[in-house]
Amino acid sequence: MPRTPLPRTPRPQATPLPGGPSPAWPGHPKGSAAYRRILAGLAFAGVATFAQLYSTQAVLPLVAADLQVTAAEAALTISLATVGLAATVLPWSFLADRIGRVRAMAWGISAATVLGLLAPLAPSFPALLGLRLLEGMALGGIPAIAIAYLNEEVNKAHTALAAGTYVAGTTLGGLAGRLVAGPVGELWGWRAAALAVSVMATAAAVLFLVLVPPARNFTAAAAAGFRGALATLAGHTRNPRLLAIYVQAFLLMGGFVAVYNYLGFRLSGEPFGLPATLISLIFLAYLSGTVSARWAAGLTLRFGRRNVLVAGTALMVAGLALTLTQLLVLILAGLLLFTGGFFAAHSIGSGWTGMIATSGRAQAASLYNLAYYLGSSVIGWAGGLLFQSLGWAALALAVMGLAVTTAAVTAVVHPAGVPAAAAAAAAGSRPR
Repeated sequence: MPRTPLPRTPRPQATPLPGGPSPAWPGHPKGSAAYRRILAGLAFAGVATFAQLYSTQAVLPLVAADLQVTAAEAALTISLATVGLAATVLPWSFLADRIGRVRAMAWGISAATVLGLLAPLAPSFPALLGLRLLEGMALGGIPAIAIAYLNEEVNKAHTALAAGTYVAGTTLGGLAGRLVAGPVGELWGWRAAALAVSVMATAAAVLFLVLVPPARNFTAAAAAGFRGALATLAGHTRNPRLLAIYVQAFLLMGGFVAVYNYLGFRLSGEPFGLPATLISLIFLAYLSGTVSARWAAGLTLRFGRRNVLVAGTALMVAGLALTLTQLLVLILAGLLLFTGGFFAAHSIGSGWTGMIATSGRAQAASLYNLAYYLGSSVIGWAGGLLFQSLGWAALALAVMGLAVTTAAVTAVVHPAGVPAAAAAAAAGSRPR
């Protein structure tokens, strides 16, 4: 008698380990609920990070007058915060590889908000500098990890747009902090201004913690030890394409911060004599960066990353040329061009690291941020020495030289290539 075959039981699908990647999961597509939550959450992280990091920039003349320090010394409240961030982006990236991107960002943003609330209570200038240094060290857990998180969680076809949107959100954070600080500082002093910004940043940090979704495409890295960490970093530093992007980050960010650090001093003196509230309005130029960061990401599909980055540096030079005049309207127009060009270049560079690095993306992004904030610290402070001794024209011309150098390095190291849209059309696939 023939045996009746038993029904076959379907084999269970392999379930990924907690925190591990879903098999063949392509990432959250543009328009999905998770994609929107990622961008909204990281936008609030950008507000919390960059409002705090540059909270004293709009009131530097008030800090200098109240604490009886020079312009370059007052700018140390910015430079030491960015030094702290630069010094910790690499340790934060290795920690994020072990405990997860979202958890690392949550730890960093929570510590930074507490330190930000303490900074206005500093009894002396050295104490203020110490708190600002610690605050920057805590904030090191956000920028590089955010880009690595985007590259892992968002569909590859939309990572450039997502990175551009994140950078646009950071411009709004920086703008909000400065617009709050200026009027509050003029009414009640720089301490009240710093406190107001910290309260706003705390609210943004809470919204980040609520909105950002858990990672789906993260796999915890095994402890590779110090040698493994050095090997990962050495691999990135031997890549000339990554090195060119790091040079861009150092030079452009340094020049950008120097312009914004000392333009307020220029406008508060003769022949302009503007009060702190009106000077804080110059940061509305950041809105041009909010637009250009997303716009530049879209243009890469037609013209390629290299061409858009070089075009951004050309806009910076054109804008700075206008600030050499004595006409306030031309200075403000130049600032709009300069800011838009900078954020266009920055959005391309920050997102490009994750595409070039095939492994160790968090470390690649951290090296970018290391160069970025070292430039902010070193050039942002040294620009004050140039401004104090030789005036605004010398500072503007020096920053124009940095932008031209960046464009030359980018053009030489990165081949023109084929724009992403054309390459995708030729391959019969979606743009990547």
